[in-house]
Amino acid sequence: MGRLVELDRLLAVLRSAAEGTAGVALVGGDAGIGKTRLVTELAERARADGFAVLVGQCAELGDALPYLPLADALRGVEGELREALEARPVLGRLLPGGVDGGPESASRLTQQQLFGSVLGFLATQPVLLILEDLHWADQSTRDLLVFLSRMLQGERVCLVGTYRTDDLHRRHPLRRVLAELGRLPAVTSVELSPLDRGEMADYVALLGGTDARMIDEVVDRAEGNPFYAEELLEAAVEGSMMTDGLASLLLSRAEQLSDPAQRVLRGAAVAGRKVDHGLLQAVSGLDDLAFEEAMREIVSRGLIRPSGEYGYAFRHALLQEAVYTDLLPGERTRLHAEFARLLAGQGGSAAELAHHYLAAHDLAGALAASVEAGRRAERLGAPAEAHRHFERALGLWERVPDAEALTGTDHAGLALRTAAAAADMGDNQRAAAHMRALPPSAEVCERLAYYLYDAGQESEAVAAAEAAVEAGPTGPLLARALATFARTVFWTARHAEAGPLAERALEVARATGARDAEKSALIILASCAEYTGDRERAEQLFARVAAEDSGDLAMDLRGIFHHARIQAEGGALAAAAATADRGIRLAAETGLSWSTYGTDLRFLRYMIDYTVGEWEQARARGFGRRVGTIPEAVLSSFALFVEVALGLPEVEERLAWLRPFWPDTMVAYMSRGLAAEHALWQGDPGRALEHVTAVLDVLEPTDSGSIRVAAVGLWALAELGRTDGAGDLLGRARDGARAGLGREGRAWLLRAEAEWHRVHGRLDADAWRAVVEAFDYGFVYETARSRWRLAEALLAAGDRAAAHREWEQAVETADALGARPLGEALAELGRRARFGPVRRAEPAGPAGPAASASAGRPGPGRRPGRADRESRSPAVALTGREREVLTLVAEGLPNREIGERLFIAPKTVSVHVSNILGKLGVSSRTQAVAAARRAGLL
Repeated sequence: MGRLVELDRLLAVLRSAAEGTAGVALVGGDAGIGKTRLVTELAERARADGFAVLVGQCAELGDALPYLPLADALRGVEGELREALEARPVLGRLLPGGVDGGPESASRLTQQQLFGSVLGFLATQPVLLILEDLHWADQSTRDLLVFLSRMLQGERVCLVGTYRTDDLHRRHPLRRVLAELGRLPAVTSVELSPLDRGEMADYVALLGGTDARMIDEVVDRAEGNPFYAEELLEAAVEGSMMTDGLASLLLSRAEQLSDPAQRVLRGAAVAGRKVDHGLLQAVSGLDDLAFEEAMREIVSRGLIRPSGEYGYAFRHALLQEAVYTDLLPGERTRLHAEFARLLAGQGGSAAELAHHYLAAHDLAGALAASVEAGRRAERLGAPAEAHRHFERALGLWERVPDAEALTGTDHAGLALRTAAAAADMGDNQRAAAHMRALPPSAEVCERLAYYLYDAGQESEAVAAAEAAVEAGPTGPLLARALATFARTVFWTARHAEAGPLAERALEVARATGARDAEKSALIILASCAEYTGDRERAEQLFARVAAEDSGDLAMDLRGIFHHARIQAEGGALAAAAATADRGIRLAAETGLSWSTYGTDLRFLRYMIDYTVGEWEQARARGFGRRVGTIPEAVLSSFALFVEVALGLPEVEERLAWLRPFWPDTMVAYMSRGLAAEHALWQGDPGRALEHVTAVLDVLEPTDSGSIRVAAVGLWALAELGRTDGAGDLLGRARDGARAGLGREGRAWLLRAEAEWHRVHGRLDADAWRAVVEAFDYGFVYETARSRWRLAEALLAAGDRAAAHREWEQAVETADALGARPLGEALAELGRRARFGPVRRAEPAGPAGPAASASAGRPGPGRRPGRADRESRSPAVALTGREREVLTLVAEGLPNREIGERLFIAPKTVSVHVSNILGKLGVSSRTQAVAAARRAGLL
């Protein structure tokens, strides 16, 4: 009644989810305004449309029970969702009887596992997930809400949350979440305002009001609030006085109950919105018959309704609040103490116990329960709640005798655990504050250094780490202190100390069995080797890190990522793909696909796909365009590599979403650097140069990322016919080069040099040939782009045959990739040069070996180079990737199996085979194998 507009908006989100675009709706309004009724109607429509409907309820327990609404929603799932739940043990821990994760679980890592598992669980089938009363949600639930709102993209999921607007005071934690989510395009906000007078009159009549005077009085008093109207009408029908104020009205109805029923109602109010049958009876002190009579009376009055198989729930939270608020202080304390006693005997939730003990002023019970609740929250992956419980325990510590005996820990141990929980929830400053409050032992200083370093306070971190080592620890603690010291000095003026410290940490770690410190030390040593240009040693060390199981999943994923990264940077793309896939599988199997390094591994794999020309596979990995935060903008920027190269129309839409985040350095580097290329393909070099200038202004002068951006800037200058600034751009590219630069970086530096010549009107074929050779380690697209420029330079030098060959190879690659802008540029070059149609693997003859030989002869004004020597030797002319393909062709494998062996697509294999046939001057795979054997290639 009166909510058709709001219902239509929610149904639109639901329809969008049914079509494969996930959506989120946040429904706000005052208490009693009709939020639950509205989402109940939505749930009925969703069930009729084939959605599984999951409903979870938050509770007012002092922000103490982590993931309570999620656990509530998961109870009773059936069919396909039950199988999906059972396949994800981390979700099973939330349910009664769930297996404990064990005391060693790190709460941040477990939270990442849980969030990833929820995302996978919801993707199983069309789901409507309703989370009610978010104004009472714990922080971990709020974090989950934000995560799902950002990550849900193509799943058939509709997420709806309700909250009370009248409960959101200025500093309420949900306010920040609502403001953040309100900026997301996938989120629809629905605000329920009071019903107007006509709608209220119709509603009261629908409820059974027949007397016009009575209806008018109800409408006047209810002020557009449907729940208030229901209560007013009920009071009038029962012959009670319609008192002013909803709380007074609710209490007046409760006061009409018998004494036993009022006793039960008061006990239920202390329990919260929902309560178990047996527990409520025990608190009431009534025998079976008396309790049943009391409950029947309460239910018949519509104050409480049965909920679930063995419990009850207040019809509305406002009624529970009114009854609880009306309790006398002594009565409230006694009832909380009774609930605590009963729950303790039944093995109840530690968080609930802590809540009741505190309300009963039982400090000893509250201390013990708070520590246990913190441990439980850690194991559930709820670091914010773990920190809340531990911090409360610290506050009670000095007020409780024998605190160590009650909690099983000492004060320092509890403080260390509290700090770890603070760090896990992302508050390293608070973690450091906890450490500063303790005496400066070696362990305290080591942890303080770790937190300060993560908080960006490098000089303070170095001092703390040095103090930890100087405190003279032994065993595993010494290994960790040394590793942390090495980590803190790595990017400082004391960088030279990092290697020796890491070597010492490695020695101690191996001697004492500190596997975490051993792996950390290996990573630092590998980073030192990479920094100094010893990439071979760096790769060996990273390989050791990736191969060994440290017992720390986050550390293992970090090691695998860095191993795959350095393999990719060194040009070993097939090996890098295999390493990255291993890490991706490990992350998926452990529910860590959305952890930091789980995400990094997937995006590294995307870049490998992009490099080797597996663009369809790269795009299938999915990048949402609707971004609302800097991390999302960084991830979205990756998609531009392929989209710009394909010339897709969605580039403009993605850039529009990313533009507000350009002040961030990483977003600017990624998206504006590619926006510059997009502008060049669109024929706007002036705009491209603006992007390049903006990016270089925010990058450090020695950042290796400057090389690519500067090369694009030189391209823009050449198109503009300007030379001003060319020297500065080439200087930035050279400044970005450092020892140990990877193959791609070296190739981009050569391109910058070649573009600098082009800016000055010199089409240097040798320079562009060097660029082609540098990119031809497997970077399919950039090799083709470089061949485009090489063909131009060869034409200018008068070597038409060689230019034609380079042009043809570039055209074939552009066609195979679907790189429309490059294809159009090559078509234009072909028209100017009158090359005609591309020849496809012609038989030997004038266009075969003879053409290859003539193409290898130096043209006018061109000195013999490496390509001249290669053209006379097929063994040298074939790239490393082509030789790999040729070897497998000789084994008789089809393109599909060759692709599986080399981790590339069959289409990419086809491109390589065409290149091989052209270079060998043959027309079939059999002829290619024969020619290769004659040349000694096989």
